[in-house]
Amino acid sequence: MNQARTLDTTEISLHSTDGVVELLQITDTHLFAGKNTDLLGIAPWHSCRAVVDAILEDERACEASRRDLILATGDLSQDHSGASYRHFTALMSELAPPVFWLPGNHDDAPLMQAELDRAGISNAKHLLCGQWQILLLDTQIPGETHGELSDSQLALLEQVIEHYPERHLLVAVHHQAVPVGCAWLDQHNLRNADALRALLTRHQVGHDGVSRVVLSGHVHQGFDQTHHGVRYLASPSTCLQFKPLSDDFALDSMAPGWRAISLYPDGRLSTQVWRLPPDAFVPDFSAKGY
Repeated sequence: MNQARTLDTTEISLHSTDGVVELLQITDTHLFAGKNTDLLGIAPWHSCRAVVDAILEDERACEASRRDLILATGDLSQDHSGASYRHFTALMSELAPPVFWLPGNHDDAPLMQAELDRAGISNAKHLLCGQWQILLLDTQIPGETHGELSDSQLALLEQVIEHYPERHLLVAVHHQAVPVGCAWLDQHNLRNADALRALLTRHQVGHDGVSRVVLSGHVHQGFDQTHHGVRYLASPSTCLQFKPLSDDFALDSMAPGWRAISLYPDGRLSTQVWRLPPDAFVPDFSAKGY
């Protein structure tokens, strides 16, 4: 997709009176038109259904921890079908917080936008949340597995840094901006991540107390590292998990999951990866790719 766009800013009303932003990341759902269609041993609709049920159960058990928003960081569809995106919107409609999204390499971005627009899901990509700002950037290159930020997307990042230099910044992308240690995955990374890092470094100059976070999908595993003052997070898929530190394609035995993040007004971040019970969904470990 990666088209030029002007900054469309949305203010998020927080549930917390102390300015803490509570959000969930749901990523790489890989849904099909058919609910029972299998992807390497797991039916993605059923595993995503189980994730939504687990989030709802957690909300019932902890009434105080209401979420302010959900970030859906791409690869929502596996088969480029309108029905797959309708399944996604139906599942998300059961969760109270508003959903904000970006495309992954598996998505049909125009169809994705049409279906999510039809469901009333916002297309806003810049969110102001208390002392934080969140920017969702499009790294998709149609027909390619790796990603890249176009000049227009980098310009949006530069724009939010210049307009809101005192705000802590979370940038959401699909492709990982730093290596995660899987050789086969890291060749399908964000190719011009150096341009992203250069802008984030510029943001740091003169604003030492401002936090910078990059949140991605794509890698189907939990990841949490800090490089040059920027914290990089990635999260499990709601279906298949990729085995960490694997040179070749390999599936992991870890269960499907999601990430919860708390963003504090002073720039601190706390986060936890949540997963379904072990062996709830077991993939075909003999698979050599997908």
